[in-house]
Amino acid sequence: MKKVVKTRDYKFVAIIKPAEEDGYYAYCPLLPGCAAQGETYAEAVANIEDAIKGMVEAMVEHGDPLPVKLPRAARFA
Repeated sequence: MKKVVKTRDYKFVAIIKPAEEDGYYAYCPLLPGCAAQGETYAEAVANIEDAIKGMVEAMVEHGDPLPVKLPRAARFA
């Protein structure tokens, strides 16, 4: 399952999958290291939205470049 997260003028795709044990695991393929989890799907979505927004804010504050497009090989259907 995927969720599009919009932050400022950017959109990021988050992938949400059932965790190996309980709950759900979510990550953003464009932002390495940006991941979250939740006991429910809704909680995982809320947590990854917060994680993406926090990472983007930190990148902007530090002057780091933001990815703007998914490379063709990384697109998810």
